[in-house]
Amino acid sequence: MNDNVREIEFEEGSGNVFADLGQKDADELFARAQLGFHVHKILKDKGLKQREIASLLGIAQPDVSHLMNGHFSRFTTDKLLDFFKRLDRKVSIQISPHKRGEPYQEISLSRNPLTFTTFQTAPDGSSCK
Repeated sequence: MNDNVREIEFEEGSGNVFADLGQKDADELFARAQLGFHVHKILKDKGLKQREIASLLGIAQPDVSHLMNGHFSRFTTDKLLDFFKRLDRKVSIQISPHKRGEPYQEISLSRNPLTFTTFQTAPDGSSCK
């Protein structure tokens, strides 16, 4: 082993950087960051100019700049959800029991909605498609 090489200490994160930093409302901040990231990705894929994005989302150009620079905490969750509507995207919310060690809020983006199967519970408790 080379004498000039030293081991780097590190700590594994929880998956939520805001919680790791001890931020108040870490789950909410993380959810907004995830929503903002997906809005940003959709807009990047469209290849629109900032003034076109402003018109599409109904916001001022400086706000587009904040959005595209990753300043998602400037937008409420409701505003970010409205952006999805304006981008012609469906948002689904799933509520389930929390399991120890998993995040309280998860956000995912489906590229192809046909890859997901939705199951509902009938009034008698049985599952149905």
